[in-house]
Amino acid sequence: MDWCAWHDDYDQPDSVLGRRLRVVQRQVWTALDDCPPGPLRVVSLCAGQGHDLLGVLARHPRRADVTARLVELDPRNVALANRAVESADLRQVEVVMGDAAAARHYNGLVPADVVLVCGVFGNITDEDVERTVAHCAQLCTKGGTLVWTRHREPPDLVPSICRWFEDGGFERLWLSGPDEGFGVGAHRFTGEPQPLDPSARLFTFIGSDVLAQLRKSS
Repeated sequence: MDWCAWHDDYDQPDSVLGRRLRVVQRQVWTALDDCPPGPLRVVSLCAGQGHDLLGVLARHPRRADVTARLVELDPRNVALANRAVESADLRQVEVVMGDAAAARHYNGLVPADVVLVCGVFGNITDEDVERTVAHCAQLCTKGGTLVWTRHREPPDLVPSICRWFEDGGFERLWLSGPDEGFGVGAHRFTGEPQPLDPSARLFTFIGSDVLAQLRKSS
């Protein structure tokens, strides 16, 4: 998979990714609106070129309150995200080139007020999705919002993801409809944040294309 070219569909407003992006950005905007006054922390896992967050921060009234860290492994995507940060003059946004599954990359910025786990759950095994959801209590502050995505192709894992979040102390705020062609969820953490284990690995990124082939061969 060319993860830089994968982003091209974001420029097509009627594509699934283009429509999903607008929904995600709307949830991020709402999450920032709902945050208490004062400094805010945001982290984004597998951030790609940063469209989910940077497109919101560039216009949001609270942009100056936000310190953010985007973690992305592909160097081309990192370069494009950094270009967007500079273009929007988002001086408190850091783009880290690294494996988003390594918990150490979030050290010093969690628990965060807004956590983005977008483009992750469709590229890892179901077992890793459940494990990552369990680790989110180390990433999100009490009262913070977590925005996530997952495709709705069979077998549809979205109902299980919601249950895992809710069993782990997250309250469902919003979920896209099953016929949208994609899944976007927003959950508020109502539990107590757990200390970050910087040695932890949250998941193994496999890729949706490889996972699809594995399902066909099984």
